[in-house]
Amino acid sequence: MQKDLKSKLQDLVASGQVRLVPMTFPQRELWETSPVAPGDPSNHIRSFIDLTGPLTFDMCREALCMVVARQEVMRTSFLPGKDRPLQMIRAQAEPAIEYREIDDPSAGDEEIIASMEEGFRRPFDLLRGPLYRLQMVRRGPDHNALGLTIHHAIADGWSVTSFVEDLYTACISLWRASGKDMSRLSGMRDSLPPLPVTYSAWGAGERARWQPGEISGHADYWRSRLGGSRPLFDVAGAVSDQLEKWDTSLPADLAEPARATARREGVTLFSTLLAAFRLALHRWKGANDVVVGAPVAGRAKTSLRETMGYFSANVPLRSIIDSGAPFNRTLKNLHNQVVEDFARAMPFVELAAAVENDAPRARHSVYDVRFGVHNHPFPGIEIPGMSSSLRSLSSGTSRFDIGCDLTEDGKRIILTWLRRPSAATRSDMEELDRLFRAVLSEVCR
Repeated sequence: MQKDLKSKLQDLVASGQVRLVPMTFPQRELWETSPVAPGDPSNHIRSFIDLTGPLTFDMCREALCMVVARQEVMRTSFLPGKDRPLQMIRAQAEPAIEYREIDDPSAGDEEIIASMEEGFRRPFDLLRGPLYRLQMVRRGPDHNALGLTIHHAIADGWSVTSFVEDLYTACISLWRASGKDMSRLSGMRDSLPPLPVTYSAWGAGERARWQPGEISGHADYWRSRLGGSRPLFDVAGAVSDQLEKWDTSLPADLAEPARATARREGVTLFSTLLAAFRLALHRWKGANDVVVGAPVAGRAKTSLRETMGYFSANVPLRSIIDSGAPFNRTLKNLHNQVVEDFARAMPFVELAAAVENDAPRARHSVYDVRFGVHNHPFPGIEIPGMSSSLRSLSSGTSRFDIGCDLTEDGKRIILTWLRRPSAATRSDMEELDRLFRAVLSEVCR
């Protein structure tokens, strides 16, 4: 670091304007196990919000200021260090918001999203920050679109919901302060008190828990559990292509029998869908032995539900499928192993280091297939004269070649397929989708 910058940083720390804090375990993943560099735009979480209601740019900016003051990750960047970077948390920061108006009020969502693409993909300065940006596009009278881009190092999928809740809460507070009648408001609070637990405080607690002895004991389990496993895809070289996304859904006539099967067999819906997915992978690639990475929210404590940050973790789930066995036996065996694996979960960055020391892989750490079942609840909002919708465009994760993400939505299940073009074509994924549906219709009745 240049001498004058180092001196300035020392002054900022001494005055309390900046705190230097070790990275959390999930943050370390991006620097130590991710197949792409931390500054790569593939680490951007991108979301689109359509808003109808009396929201002006000045109000949105003021509301964003309130969110930035509450959520320390919105004031965080990363300082390069001798061993690894440090979180650099500022006491105060200006909001990062961009505003423009469009000439064509009939422009659809896809056109608006396309106009936001440069802002979605523009790299962040990891040192200077901030590591988010909010684009506001005025579509017409009382009609706006927001494009949120936030770096995965300071957020995860749950964080997007936390951000939207906080932004709307701040707007409600500002409307109430202006004398607007909010008596019919339901579904949300109207103030932003300090968080019960900050992200840096959670990170400190995790570091205190995961001492070398604890890490070593869990690492032994995973070395044994994953020993001899192989990636599903034989793709050489570094990751150079972006994940592509395809959204579809499982209708009620597939989703409801899956739920009924889970209840009847005394297992979770996650295990039921995973067992069906594994059978589909077998039919697709002939693979009996596959390690699937399962994302978990990492927010078991209710005190963390409102805190933005990169909490989510990954648990590798290895299953060896006997395609000739009855499905209920396959399901029970898989479920029991899933329960054991989740109970042995540890910081993925430490797990990957332990496993990679035994069997290094050139492209991905531990697994190259992702499978997740999600429930990131978007707040129910009833505000007179206002409505909104949230759409996820990119999860900001890059550690796999194909992925299957399922999100419950009433009786149906939203199904998102992810693929890296160097590993699978669109027609490949359409075939896997067909096989997954076929398995569900056969085994869940």
